[in-house]
Amino acid sequence: MNIKTSKGNGSLIISLNGELDESVADYTRRNIDKCILNEKFDKVIFDLTGLTFMDSTGIGVLLGRYKLIKKTGAIALITGSNKQIDRVLTMSGIYTIMEKIS
Repeated sequence: MNIKTSKGNGSLIISLNGELDESVADYTRRNIDKCILNEKFDKVIFDLTGLTFMDSTGIGVLLGRYKLIKKTGAIALITGSNKQIDRVLTMSGIYTIMEKIS
């Protein structure tokens, strides 16, 4: 798992590359949490363009980060999911709390 961040216009963009499953969940949580807690922003955008696989553990990672982001008063958005990952996210209902953007 490779995590890249960028900032601009009140947004924090977190780009996830690789596979998001149980083997990298703790690493991913810790690194994303550091970014969320150390910066001030209006929205966090999870860019999943480089994500090749995600299972239910990955959904848990995103949901936990959503709760943390919500506590800061910011909003969380998702972009760039491929067909397989989009299907997993849709079935999980995550788009009811985190908007999908193009």
